[in-house]
Amino acid sequence: MLLKHKIVALGILPLVLAIAVICALVISLNRQLGDQQAQLIEDSILASKRAELKNYVEMAQSLIAPLYNNGQGDARAQQQVLEELRKLSFGINGYFFVYDRQGRSLMHARQSELVGQYLWDMKDPQGLPVIQALLKSAESGEGFQRYAWNKPSSGQVTDKLAYVVMLDRWGWMLGTGIYLEDVERATQQARAEVAQGIHTTMQAIAAIALVAVLLVFAGGMTLNVSEHRLADKKLQRLNQRIVSLQEEERARVSRELHDGISQLLVSIKFQFELASHVLEKGQENGLGILKNATDRLGEAIGEIRNISHDLRSSLLDTLGLSAAIGQLAAEFQQRSGLEVSYKSNEFDCRLENGAPVSLFRIAQEALTNIERHAGAKSVGITLFGSGQSLRLTVVDDGMGFNVPQVERGHAGIGLRNIRERVEHFGGRLEMTSVPGRSELDILLPMNMLATQS
Repeated sequence: MLLKHKIVALGILPLVLAIAVICALVISLNRQLGDQQAQLIEDSILASKRAELKNYVEMAQSLIAPLYNNGQGDARAQQQVLEELRKLSFGINGYFFVYDRQGRSLMHARQSELVGQYLWDMKDPQGLPVIQALLKSAESGEGFQRYAWNKPSSGQVTDKLAYVVMLDRWGWMLGTGIYLEDVERATQQARAEVAQGIHTTMQAIAAIALVAVLLVFAGGMTLNVSEHRLADKKLQRLNQRIVSLQEEERARVSRELHDGISQLLVSIKFQFELASHVLEKGQENGLGILKNATDRLGEAIGEIRNISHDLRSSLLDTLGLSAAIGQLAAEFQQRSGLEVSYKSNEFDCRLENGAPVSLFRIAQEALTNIERHAGAKSVGITLFGSGQSLRLTVVDDGMGFNVPQVERGHAGIGLRNIRERVEHFGGRLEMTSVPGRSELDILLPMNMLATQS
């Protein structure tokens, strides 16, 4: 259950990480787009403002041109020009101003207290020497200058864009300006719209992510339930198979006891009774009958030993796995008439409890399958161990078989049993088969415990 929950979590985590990366990219790209949009709006508004300021200044120049170009009575003409410019305005925050080259204010329509003052060294909150920058821009012909200045309508220092020109004949700088609060509002609105768009997009992505995570979780839970049901069915089939195998084994032992041991014991009983009767009469053949009965008793004991050995080899408990499989190979060769070769090395590590018995049963099952189905002439068995693993291989030269097809069919119960035994101990099983060579290769891990002497 914990493993399945981990699998579901591993399925959800990459999805969540991918969505998080997508969200980060969306936020970054939208912010870049918002900055670009705000910059485009600002540039567009400023271009419009520049054209508007230039028109205002050109209008003022055309108004004062007759007085400026007259050439007579300059002082009086200058005073008239200043009066005319003072009257010009375009709203409470739209006015003209005039400075000479020394930075002295000659006319300011909204801040009369500045008139006559030398403002050469005056700086705005950003440290810009405003009058010097305006004069430099006017003399260079560029005309436009951005700075911070007191706004008449609010009394607050606000960003302002001015356009100035030089009246070279009089050494004056004439200009006007527009405050840029509307530009700031427009750019802030654009950024707010982008932020709202990001928020809406994040909500949509979050909803999609939630639906995706719920679908993955629901799919994982459905798969979990399905696998539980499948595992329950497999467990039921396995229990049925175990019961069937137990009944088959009991039936086999019962048949062997009835057909072999029981008949032998009945025959021995009759011979002992006959020998007793003959001896009572003093006949000479009584000892021969008794000897024959004793021989038959030895056969019964041997049969019982064979049945016991089939149930569990005593050599497993006394001499170990290698000797037990060696005896199994010798008995198989004697019984089947096939040529059997067996090779093993000395290994000093123990397997997990039950593993030697499982390997012995696997070897038994493999040899039984070869005898019944392979049509082989020779069999090779190897058992080699090291400090890390133990490897058992069984090879025959029979007709071969289709491994997947046999495992799926009823005849593959033995092969499935072998696979389940190997997987139970964390081992590896490989089966290959072609006409003339079939191989069963098993690798089990050691538990690194040295055999005690």
